[in-house]
Amino acid sequence: MTVAAHPATPARGREITITGIDGAGKSTLASRLHRALTDAGHQALLIGKHSTEVPMDPELSAYVDHLNEVVYRRDARVAQACGDHYWLLALAAWYTLQDKLVIQPALAAGTHVILDNAHHKILARYTVNADVSTRLAEQVFTHLTEPDLVIFLSIGAREALARKGSFTSLETGHSGGGDEDFIRYQDSVLAQLREQEQRGGWLSLDVTDMDRNTVFKTAASALADHLQLTI
Repeated sequence: MTVAAHPATPARGREITITGIDGAGKSTLASRLHRALTDAGHQALLIGKHSTEVPMDPELSAYVDHLNEVVYRRDARVAQACGDHYWLLALAAWYTLQDKLVIQPALAAGTHVILDNAHHKILARYTVNADVSTRLAEQVFTHLTEPDLVIFLSIGAREALARKGSFTSLETGHSGGGDEDFIRYQDSVLAQLREQEQRGGWLSLDVTDMDRNTVFKTAASALADHLQLTI
């Protein structure tokens, strides 16, 4: 009697999160790591703030896209009218759906996830916001999947601004339109990210004097050392 073999369950994928202040180079590194993993033969998925596709489910994809439009593609006047508590909960809803419908299924299928624009920077922004409870801000994100590796691109706000060149009102915490407003706000967000780093055991890279190739090579080495992912 022949017993039918069951297909092997794929090994769980790894979630690699890139975080840092605005202008740190998160999206550049995330894109390069994703491309390198794919070129090396790994199944990999790059997820950013506008990733809304739910595989094989156009109805859910459309719903996630509608939520993305509400959260990220809104009119600036409407955004200011709704207030900080509303946007905290709206962002929590967005990260919850992306985690449940896209990230968790990908990891379960053995696909590695490179996550750009994770919730850590959002939490840091709300921590420096005196009008919103830090405890509330922490609670609404606690259920999200824990990354296997968080790569923290550490750079001061003045240096980040020199790379970035321009910024939005949101990137100053709506505190003004000048360079010093950006620097003051981003340095306060950076301080909060450093506190998260200490609690979370992140991999911190001081990228102040690194060019993009050096940042990539350092991060690629970290993937091999910490997750045994060779690229």
